[in-house]
Amino acid sequence: MKKLTFLLVLLFCGITVAQDLDGSWKLVSINGEPVINRETIRIYEDGYFASGMKENETNKFISAEGGEYSLNGNYSEVYDFYTQDAGMVGKSREYAIELSGDKLVMHRVPGEDTMTWQRISPHTNDLSGNWVITGRKKDGELRRSTPGARRTIKILGGDRFQWVAFNSDTGEFFGTGGGRYSAENGKYQENIEFFSRDDSRVGAKLAFDYEVKDGEWHHSGKSSKGDPMYEIWSPYKEAYKD
Repeated sequence: MKKLTFLLVLLFCGITVAQDLDGSWKLVSINGEPVINRETIRIYEDGYFASGMKENETNKFISAEGGEYSLNGNYSEVYDFYTQDAGMVGKSREYAIELSGDKLVMHRVPGEDTMTWQRISPHTNDLSGNWVITGRKKDGELRRSTPGARRTIKILGGDRFQWVAFNSDTGEFFGTGGGRYSAENGKYQENIEFFSRDDSRVGAKLAFDYEVKDGEWHHSGKSSKGDPMYEIWSPYKEAYKD
């Protein structure tokens, strides 16, 4: 009975911590040393995470990584994309974590780097979550697709967003970008703060209309090149059900 009670407590704590991680976080120190020359933002939503790193002064993109995470005793991550080492795709890493309010400390197992993260925002709205693109309108025709290993996701948590295009089978990485966003009364705006393909795009603001219909995000407006666009994004968990 005591063993069963202990396991139930661990399960409950794991679920609670997973829920408390949702939102956006900023890396503030590594092994107690402040991070001052670069910015790393990490987003957690729906059992998934994504992070992007850039240089502070130049806005030059440095790296990105992400994938599913779980809490079974320790915290573990399985990578869908990892720009610094494509060989990590499909592999996992474990951390011991300490979560206290808006502070998250992650210890590499066994005891390498210790990273401290500060929560930026726990804000939620009807777009908070992890999404994968499943439809586009082209020449007036709406075309739907079933996502596979080659996928484009967009994760929104707190007040931050990040999109990523990658192939989880081959480890190929095609691009990413992110920054702050707002979504209210059918109006969605992105403020780009990093962009792997073109640093000069940092600072741009893109405005769109949006609507959530039947659990899917319908997204319309003009692309960064000024072309009309209409996209449909589906919840990642629903699109990749086992």
